Amino acid sequence: MFQITTPQQFFCFSFVLFLLPCAFAQQATTSQLKPQKPQLQLATKYHQGAAVEDYWVSEKLDGVRGYWNGQQLLTRNGNVLSPPSWFVANWPKIAMGGELWSGRGQFEQISACVRRKHSDGKCWKDLKLMIFDLPQQTDNFTRRITTMKQLMQESNSAHLTMIQQIKLTNNADLYALLDNVIHNNGEGLMLHLTSAHYQSGRSKNLLKLKKHQDAEALVIAHMPGKGKYHGLLGAIKVQTPEGIIFKIGTGFSDQQRQYPPKVGSVITYKYIGKTQRGVPRFASFLRIKTQH
Repeated sequence: MFQITTPQQFFCFSFVLFLLPCAFAQQATTSQLKPQKPQLQLATKYHQGAAVEDYWVSEKLDGVRGYWNGQQLLTRNGNVLSPPSWFVANWPKIAMGGELWSGRGQFEQISACVRRKHSDGKCWKDLKLMIFDLPQQTDNFTRRITTMKQLMQESNSAHLTMIQQIKLTNNADLYALLDNVIHNNGEGLMLHLTSAHYQSGRSKNLLKLKKHQDAEALVIAHMPGKGKYHGLLGAIKVQTPEGIIFKIGTGFSDQQRQYPPKVGSVITYKYIGKTQRGVPRFASFLRIKTQH
């Protein structure tokens, strides 16, 4: 048994007793302030073998992933967002997964708004959490859709709505819908298995379908590589016929990085939609245009 025999031991023991409650209090406060990281369900790529009639189909929105844990609005990594109190007023006290969104081609504005720590709230006026799932509900996805619809009616919030889910019967209709979404500057489609239960991590029950677009651009500069590409091409700077200048850093083979497309040559690249300023998104090199 520990005995205190000197003034120095008494001082040290008293100091430890003073610090322990503070340490436990700080740990409890930190635990309360830092929410648990959401256990999200992630999609895999669509494959031709999927039976379209077994899935609910919705548009893949190009916003910021949002997770409502019943009390706070979080990012996919568990960081707490700071929406105005009126934005989340009357929201259900259950977990909802969705996309913070205001319209197609608005990603930059949405991201800048929701990640701002100190805001007057004006940029949130046009935003909505477009929910597409209820992560903690045990029903299959079809029944979760019914529950989501009921929640939307009960909350009657101008900033909370549900992504439209539709049924299709064949691949022709699926790709026709995809063409329409892409034509209107959308990103793609999501397919959710009707009988699936929610599961965190990468899931084959949730599929994403995108469609790359092709275009041509003039190579105007080479950017040096870094790291494993030191001494090789890192990216090319290109200019579109409309005068838009941007960089392409993916899609090159090792040989192409050693002998890149010459400045002044025309290349073909692929991309998925454009930003509001007209810059191609997710641009990737395909090939050098053959001169006929």
